[in-house]
Amino acid sequence: MLTKLLLQATQSQLVLIDMQVKLAPVMDLVAMQAVTKNCAILLQAANLVQVPTIVTEQYPQGLGDTLPELKQYFTNTKPIAKTAFSACAEPTFKQHLYSDKPQIVLAGMEAHICVLQTALGLLNAHKQVFVVEDAIVSRNSTNKTNAVARLRDAGCIITNTESLVFEWLANANHEAFRAISKLIR
Repeated sequence: MLTKLLLQATQSQLVLIDMQVKLAPVMDLVAMQAVTKNCAILLQAANLVQVPTIVTEQYPQGLGDTLPELKQYFTNTKPIAKTAFSACAEPTFKQHLYSDKPQIVLAGMEAHICVLQTALGLLNAHKQVFVVEDAIVSRNSTNKTNAVARLRDAGCIITNTESLVFEWLANANHEAFRAISKLIR
């Protein structure tokens, strides 16, 4: 297992899990708004520091596309359709994981199903998994709390949007510092 505790943009991939139009309305409105905002920040920051992004969609024929307010930040990213709850069970997802990017950042929904199972699969694949707690959501907040505890116990690093984007920057002299600072205000 990796021992690096700080994220590095050159070592990272962002995975946005199932932030879909027909799944969003069943979430708590306030929680969903916050998670959507934080996922948008993560996508924009990833673009600015050149962190590759993978997007998944759970059964898009039934649950729809990724939220338009997030889709606008996709660059060279086509969502990967899946029916398995763990993205790791989808061969196309595995093909998009870079072998030279051991740090995987997870955001999306639902925390206790697809995020949890994907994180556990990534740990089994010897990836270092960072779960962005303020960028994941479940219909029931108790389920999210349980998922975060399980993820932490399993070896995931639990973080937040602001900590993560500043770890990607590493230094106020980074060319993307101003742009990313504006995102979190």
